[in-house]
Amino acid sequence: MTARQQWAVCWLLCAALLGAEAQSPALGVRGTDFTLDGKPFEFTGVSFFNAIYNAEFNRSEELRRQWLKKFRRYGVNVLRVWAQWDNRRGFVDTCTECSLFAADGSLRSGPLAVLKEMLASAAAEGVVIELTLFTRESWLDNIRLPDAAMERGAAELARELKPWRNAAFQVWNEFSHHTVPIVKAIKAVDPERLVTSSPGVAGVLTGSAEETALMDFLTPHTSRQNAGKPWAIAPAEIRYLIARYGKPVVDDEPARNGTAQFGGPRGETFPEDHIIQIQRVRETGGYVIYHHDMFQTGRGSAAVPPAGIPDPEFSAYHRRVFEFLARGGRYHAR
Repeated sequence: MTARQQWAVCWLLCAALLGAEAQSPALGVRGTDFTLDGKPFEFTGVSFFNAIYNAEFNRSEELRRQWLKKFRRYGVNVLRVWAQWDNRRGFVDTCTECSLFAADGSLRSGPLAVLKEMLASAAAEGVVIELTLFTRESWLDNIRLPDAAMERGAAELARELKPWRNAAFQVWNEFSHHTVPIVKAIKAVDPERLVTSSPGVAGVLTGSAEETALMDFLTPHTSRQNAGKPWAIAPAEIRYLIARYGKPVVDDEPARNGTAQFGGPRGETFPEDHIIQIQRVRETGGYVIYHHDMFQTGRGSAAVPPAGIPDPEFSAYHRRVFEFLARGGRYHAR
């Protein structure tokens, strides 16, 4: 290849990158609210932890866009996706290699390519990805990166995903280790990237003072059924955090339904439990990510859609909640 041809290839690659960046809507923060390209954004999500590693969701661009359109029809414009899906708990689609990070913190090319394709699809549909980097579940299974490798992985991911502004990084799911240096590593590469973290299990609302101060928005896992009525307790916790820190606050993995495994409810739950909690959280000025019970039971369970995707229409229980999310603007306006 001649020097002239090399220059042409380089120019085309740069143009493609700039084009992708220009087409990606930018998630932002204004006071205690979210914005998308500077306009108010009603951050409303669903847990889809296995999205990078689910074969059906990623079978084709066309199919992925169809699923994203379906989520949007049901009021969902955020997917909470995990980079680490390598725990040993038998969740849907987990595997040893299901992680963006190799042991030294370098990025695995296969999952990274899928994530980029997903972000491009999501950008085209006006969907935001809350990307959880590291998880308590993997940590407790002794799947742990050294501190330096965690910083390297987070920084490399921040560099690779610069064109996609429709992603926010969540450092941890329900844990906090080395969080402050990881956030600083991300911000050193991409100061504009929105960063948050879930610092502990349900009811652990914040991490250290330094950690909390660094967050662009807060994503606690509010108290669940073992603490009382979550539709009363969680909105009070969200209200406190908004008043105390003056940042957007997301009820990130609220009280669950279904199995008692892994922190789930001990007694029966009803769709109205979640609908009332969502409504009250919104009334406090907070935001929500609805949690699907499919992730605690494993493929083949009656709770899990055959595709391994949190389909809003799979169960009558979930559909009630999703139909409420679809009509959310009718009952609440910021």
